[in-house]
Amino acid sequence: MTVLRRARSQARAWQAERLEWKAELERFRAAQRAAGKRGRGEHSDVDHPGPPPTGFALLPWLLMGMGAFSNLLQGTTPNPLIGGLGLLAFNSLYVYVTFRAFHRETREAVSTRVALALMGLLTTGLALGYGGTWLMFFPLLGLATGATLRGPWLGRTGILLAVYAAVVSGVRDNWGDATNIGYATFLSSMVTAAILGLSEAVRELRAAREELARRAVEKERLRFSRDLHDLLGHTLSVIVVKSEAARRLAPRDMDAALGQIADIESVGRQALTEIREAVTGYREGSLATELTRARSALSAASVEPVVRQSGTPLEPQTEALLGWVVREAVTNVVRHSDAGRCEITVESGAERVRLTVTDNGSGKPVIRPEPGIGGTGLKGLTERLAAAGGSLTVGPSPRGGFTVTAELPVQSAGLVQAAATAPRAS
Repeated sequence: MTVLRRARSQARAWQAERLEWKAELERFRAAQRAAGKRGRGEHSDVDHPGPPPTGFALLPWLLMGMGAFSNLLQGTTPNPLIGGLGLLAFNSLYVYVTFRAFHRETREAVSTRVALALMGLLTTGLALGYGGTWLMFFPLLGLATGATLRGPWLGRTGILLAVYAAVVSGVRDNWGDATNIGYATFLSSMVTAAILGLSEAVRELRAAREELARRAVEKERLRFSRDLHDLLGHTLSVIVVKSEAARRLAPRDMDAALGQIADIESVGRQALTEIREAVTGYREGSLATELTRARSALSAASVEPVVRQSGTPLEPQTEALLGWVVREAVTNVVRHSDAGRCEITVESGAERVRLTVTDNGSGKPVIRPEPGIGGTGLKGLTERLAAAGGSLTVGPSPRGGFTVTAELPVQSAGLVQAAATAPRAS
């Protein structure tokens, strides 16, 4: 009963594999039909490798044993019962091994190797006992060996098996046919291994390419979400502050209120330009531009701006990253700090540059990243600066207020990549 249950289980597994193969074949044909409908003159993006190979692809080779089967039917084989049982056992082992050879786990299983060894012993017994057309089981054994084995042992095993088949053939029949049997055995094992190995390599490369494409899409989505947060968060904060200032100034100083409204219009137009540039990913900016905007935003929020800059000129990539630190830090000062004064200091030395943004407000933390979104606010800037070999520290100041400190190397291989993934003001 145990053997019967195993046979039924194996039959169900083969049936499921056959259905899977047919479904993959149908998808491949559907892709071909879709490519044909687009026209011959159009570029086809169909890159489907077709249905994966299965044990069914190796079943037709069993026709090489038709000579032995014909001898059994014609009654020219001595001890036909033993020969028939041997033929049935060989075919069963062949089917078992080849169907398990297309999956790494089953191919490397001990049961598969044991079945392959039993095939070798059975082939030797049938070849020595009957000879003639029964020697053609050696190429079938080589085919099963090539489908099962991989790696450096494949070549050695193929050569040894070919020599062994030639010796058995020469001992049983004649040495004239021994060379043909040995060559056929070696060729079947090597060609089968090469074709199946190439097929697996193509599919693995295709899977790796799809994974890289998926990661590229995820990276672009993360970049775009960072851009939207950094752009809209700062711009909308400035618009709100200037709108409040215009509302306060309107009853007593209409000219000043109109100036604030003009600033709102300018900020809105600039935001439209920056969003368009964020979509394309090609945006350049400078630290000086962000410092000018910071003065305007702080002044509109009734916060006294104090900007100090000293040291050597900076590289564009360094300025781009520091500019975004200024933008995010000033946005947090305007929105959360209740400060009356904000100091921005830029000090560049021979090896590193330091940016410090300090206010005299409440000193409450302002990092509030949304769940499930990495890279928003100061958290995203921390990741970008770390990728460029720098650091970002935030926290309450000893004398009250809040301090944001960013440090970057003057020149770093990671600056270009980190600046490219960060949105930049223009």
